[in-house]
Amino acid sequence: MLILGLLLVGAVGAFTGLVIAGNLSGGPQYTVSVLGQDIATMNTLAVFCAGLTLGLLFCLGLAAVASSVVRRRHGRPRTYPAHSRRPPE
Repeated sequence: MLILGLLLVGAVGAFTGLVIAGNLSGGPQYTVSVLGQDIATMNTLAVFCAGLTLGLLFCLGLAAVASSVVRRRHGRPRTYPAHSRRPPE
């Protein structure tokens, strides 16, 4: 789960960075291109919804990483020294 979460966070971050770097010019219609390939032509509402989706995917990846780290940390039982049941002298 840790690797899957890190992969999701990295992929969303890289895709978002490439889209922003390749589409700095704007207008009423945005032609989204990644690595020189046109993907879609979107209006402002579609760009906003795509940003929300990418943000939610990023948070899903962070949640997967966090749950994996917590599960890994709490997965090992603690060992305590044995106590003797003698009354104090």
